Amino acid sequence: MASTTKEVATELLPLIRVYTDGSVERLFGSPIVPPSPDQDPETGVSSKDITISENPSISARLYLPKLTPHNQNQKLPILVYFHGGAFCVESAFSLSSHRYLNSIVSEANVVAISVEYRLAPEHPLPACYEDCWAALQWVASHSAGNGKEPWLINHGDFERIYIGGDSSGANTAHNLALRAGTESLPGGVKIFGAFLSQPYFWGSKPIGSESKEGHEKSLTSLIWSLVYPLASGGIDSPLINPLGPGAPSLAGLACDKLLVCVAEKDMLRERGVWYCDEMKKSGWKGEVELFEVKGEDHAFHFFNVEAENAKAMIKRLASFLK
Repeated sequence: MASTTKEVATELLPLIRVYTDGSVERLFGSPIVPPSPDQDPETGVSSKDITISENPSISARLYLPKLTPHNQNQKLPILVYFHGGAFCVESAFSLSSHRYLNSIVSEANVVAISVEYRLAPEHPLPACYEDCWAALQWVASHSAGNGKEPWLINHGDFERIYIGGDSSGANTAHNLALRAGTESLPGGVKIFGAFLSQPYFWGSKPIGSESKEGHEKSLTSLIWSLVYPLASGGIDSPLINPLGPGAPSLAGLACDKLLVCVAEKDMLRERGVWYCDEMKKSGWKGEVELFEVKGEDHAFHFFNVEAENAKAMIKRLASFLK
């Protein structure tokens, strides 16, 4: 009797396992949960799921803060958010994403759109970048009255559009802000600000306190090879190494203000600090801020929004969005 055991082609623990038959087993991520159209009981935030594109398949979860006499007639900032997960795990519809966005939307009093983009390796990069750009275009299209989403039309302030994300989502936000410097958005909409939380940047040569031993075989390097095997320049592609050879000038970032968040124990910390320092030297005309949380590791705030340091970080993000 033939064995039914599948052969593993690539295994990147604790994230993902890819088999030789092309099937994928995701080992990391929280369960999918429905939206809260009748308000989340803890935050009062309402949410619903919408389709942006059928082909390719792009959807999103929209969030609206609790409307009060104080804000029901106000136009609120708009946040277009890209979830983390190394481009290959997690979802805009997961429990962790849902709780996190509820907290941000409630604290910052913004309308948010959390994009459900296609994941690698089934859809290798640049699929995520293209999907997120299409979602940003969809949001911007409402500024000229071409969209049909009432939450955006009735409550969104298109003079205050923010983009942001965590880890790989922060990488996406950086690359979209650069793209917006060379490609216009519908209605002439501009990105007002961007936040990059523990951004997934890397490169072939270690910097700062990064370990020199095993750098090329680190999980961070191996993930990039999995999610974008055809990347020009490999791990030094400007998409993952924004300060590497041939990378466009950071001065081209198309937003007015930027917040970079890092965590002290995160292996990506040095890249975030370096990026922030180089942004200040680049001639970019906007305002850049660095926010560091001591004693914490990568994505600490995403999985436990009730922790004190997570609450502090969400408050910082909210003050930036306000």
